Amino acid sequence: MRPLTLALLSLALLAPGVQAAAGMDPAVLRRTVDTFLQVQSAGLPGKVTVTVGNIDARMQLAACPAPEAFLMPGSKAWGKTSVGVRCTAPQWTVYIQANVSVLGNYIAAATPLLQGQAITESQLAILQGDLTTLPASIATAKAQVTGRSSNVSISAGTPLRLDTLRGQTVVQNGQMVKLVAAGAGFRIAADGKAMGNAADGQVVQVRTQAGRSVSGIARAGGQVEVAF
Repeated sequence: MRPLTLALLSLALLAPGVQAAAGMDPAVLRRTVDTFLQVQSAGLPGKVTVTVGNIDARMQLAACPAPEAFLMPGSKAWGKTSVGVRCTAPQWTVYIQANVSVLGNYIAAATPLLQGQAITESQLAILQGDLTTLPASIATAKAQVTGRSSNVSISAGTPLRLDTLRGQTVVQNGQMVKLVAAGAGFRIAADGKAMGNAADGQVVQVRTQAGRSVSGIARAGGQVEVAF
């Protein structure tokens, strides 16, 4: 065989290896995504586990010295998500599926709860699960729920959502309340009648003895704070 033919054959055999060496290593992409999500999920309430999805081995990307991971606007390191990895030189962008699970405690009803019933600590149970698979605004501590009531009846074992609970009523419709306005060096108080029900911290309308209608923040003890 001629020397020139041997040289060309050698180059043809080496070419695939050279191309593979110059390609982006899928393992580097997965580590980039994993590290990024570990940082993004730091501080979440529970044990975090990051799982990066498989990368198609047929995908051909030029080697990148500094790949950068990012999340699309509106996305977060929570549950199933898609993480982008980009390179500026050479220029390319790829999206990789991943999952961030958060094993932590959440609060559920230990007994059936009636609509409007004030919830006591003995009616609550602490369960553990993947918080990313549970409804939004899930309660994670008994103190967040105790003393509040549900907008609907709840069966035992149901996770409690803060957005379906309301605080204990401290002002009732028709109740005589004390309007209080305070500032630097002064405090003004007047009597009035509540024009609705309100939990602690909620806004309630009050009719004064002069017939005016004012808004204030309901507080325990039948007081309504009015901004001066």
